[in-house]
Amino acid sequence: MVEPYLRQSPLTHLALSARAQAARDDDKAPAAAGLVMAERPFRRILNLRGNPKADAFLAAARTVLGTDLPLKANSASASDGVTLLWLGPDEWWAITEAGTPPLADRLQDAFSGQHTAVTEVGEGYGCIAVSGPRAADVLAKGSPLDFHDSVFAPGSCAQGDMAKATVVFHRLDDRTNPSFEIYVRSSFAEYLWRWIEDAAGEYGVIVTG
Repeated sequence: MVEPYLRQSPLTHLALSARAQAARDDDKAPAAAGLVMAERPFRRILNLRGNPKADAFLAAARTVLGTDLPLKANSASASDGVTLLWLGPDEWWAITEAGTPPLADRLQDAFSGQHTAVTEVGEGYGCIAVSGPRAADVLAKGSPLDFHDSVFAPGSCAQGDMAKATVVFHRLDDRTNPSFEIYVRSSFAEYLWRWIEDAAGEYGVIVTG
């Protein structure tokens, strides 16, 4: 008998849900933390390639995604549960949560006859969410990017390096609580999680998921 496939996130073995429950049970933990960490497992990620100057490509993408592809460098947009990240002049990520209907077939149908590419890459990446008053300080320890609000404002994204791992940063639209999502290859997810947690040790860390 063939055993059913057990889908696991890159950080399943770290028992983050148990740590999150312990933090919830400790009333003092949130107040003492400069950084809050969580895993965002099983995100669906589509890599889109196409000509940003082709009206037909932009219109087809808009029809399926519900919003325009961001055309400004290092910008992001979102609509109807889809987050779009600009990765290059002709490259984007379309990200949806686990359990949402897949978009790949609909996009490929919409792009029929055009010179485009739609590639599912979600299983190859993990997502680490960090937030809190010291979030930017922690990221700055491992990346040469400038995470100050004036440079990397909410709604920004960028490809870069973090503690020698290649990642994609996304700054969420929350000015009162600096929040970032970091996409990293699954094989580097545990390494990066442990690195961030260690780098944030001086500020206090809690895990929420």
